[in-house]
Amino acid sequence: MKKTRMLLMAAVAAVLTGCGTTGTVPITGRKQHLLVNDEQVLSLSNQQYQEYMKTARPSVNAANTAMVRRVGQRLASAVVTYLNNNGLGSEVSQYKWEFNLVQDNNVNAFCMPGGKIVVYEGLLPVTGDESSLAIVLGHEIAHAVAKHSAERLSNQVRQQYGGQILGSVLTGSGASSGVQQLGATAFGLGSSLGSAAYSRKQESEADRLGIIFAAMAGYDPRVAVPFWQRMASASGGGSSSLFSDHPSDAKRIASIQGWMPEALKYYKGGNAGAKSTPATNGKTIHISTKR
Repeated sequence: MKKTRMLLMAAVAAVLTGCGTTGTVPITGRKQHLLVNDEQVLSLSNQQYQEYMKTARPSVNAANTAMVRRVGQRLASAVVTYLNNNGLGSEVSQYKWEFNLVQDNNVNAFCMPGGKIVVYEGLLPVTGDESSLAIVLGHEIAHAVAKHSAERLSNQVRQQYGGQILGSVLTGSGASSGVQQLGATAFGLGSSLGSAAYSRKQESEADRLGIIFAAMAGYDPRVAVPFWQRMASASGGGSSSLFSDHPSDAKRIASIQGWMPEALKYYKGGNAGAKSTPATNGKTIHISTKR
């Protein structure tokens, strides 16, 4: 944890000395100002992810584990192809993709910065098929690609430490625990791992990117609507923590329906990511949903 504390304090130091970058989220074009860099975020998230995996119980269901890895890798390959072919190749090196299915009955999944993805077994009865699983994994990958954790951490650092003198932040009596907590909440760590309250703007952005990423990988994005209807039913029973801070179910589904024409332009057997603009020609390929 000492390393985590030092990395977080270094991030705060960078903020207070005027560092920061302005980036653009792929596809949506939204501008974001980040006060922490990729190296800082990846170091923190990788350490916390490894700590989580030490206590996690991997699924013993070989077929479901293989499915999660197969769908995840297919999505990752499509996203990497898109980034490489749209002038964003420098972003690719930060992703070290890893896909895990763990024994947990909660309806949940998460993706850490750098492409470390975990799916809980409790999610699979709700997804029901590979295409719906792709919608969830596309959403989680979108959080990583859009650097939502870095944005969240930057906002928290700005709010809590932006007006303080560097020395008081680094040496004050409550600095260590406070800075560590920033990292924990930014990544959704602790007892509610993967359930961090991203802003509604970020969650909606991940919804939009998620169906597009699924389409790029050859999964029919139209399954997103019935999937979210099933999720609404699961959440209504109080059993789901997945995306609990999203917009309302009705608003989410309406938004996804509005984005569907855009997503369908990428739906071409997983090859649309190779184009700098959405592919509009070619035969639509339907992916089997049998496990």
